[in-house]
Amino acid sequence: MDKSPTSLSASATVAFIDLAGFSAIADVYGDESALAVLEIFEGKVREALSDYAPPIKWIGDEAMLSFPDPESAIRVLGALLHACRNDPRLPLTRTGLNHGPVIQRDGDLFGSTVNIAARIAELASPGQLLATRSVADAAASCGILVKDLGKTALRSLAGEVDLFEIELAPAPDPAWIDPVCKMHAPFASYRRAKQEGPWFCSPHCEEAYWKSPQTYPLSR
Repeated sequence: MDKSPTSLSASATVAFIDLAGFSAIADVYGDESALAVLEIFEGKVREALSDYAPPIKWIGDEAMLSFPDPESAIRVLGALLHACRNDPRLPLTRTGLNHGPVIQRDGDLFGSTVNIAARIAELASPGQLLATRSVADAAASCGILVKDLGKTALRSLAGEVDLFEIELAPAPDPAWIDPVCKMHAPFASYRRAKQEGPWFCSPHCEEAYWKSPQTYPLSR
């Protein structure tokens, strides 16, 4: 019986990136609108990766990416996250990064390095990139702002990891994140307005929020 080739690579920097408000967009605006948003996001990912390998795979609205080293990941994701933030059609992204040994099989990646990157992405807030120490050290050496978040427990994983926030794109202002779809207001246009309660991108999101505030927690 033939078996698919499996090999242990030296190392890889694995990234998971998704759209923080994608599910809510589908619920509030419908599947067609959500698909249109996803296609825009996919285009941004393809453009950023034009000189690198394509995504390892897509899991709904989440892309799994792989790079040979943290520096390459930082360079590509820096361009990608800025492109996403500058497009008013996209909600904020969430990103998790980890570097280490991986198992390669049929074009996919497996192992604890991948699992940790996925769990880190789950912890990220809208607009946030979280990473482990080796990636954070590479970012800091490039002059990028890095914040030490301390040791953090990850779902379904024993022990804790040192976690860092890396500011590859400007940090969003939580007061101007729509709690439903996670769109971020163009702050320069709203800075003269007095912020009272959540900001909403449209009456549709406002209606959905007030029908069930517990479903859409405010961004931290």
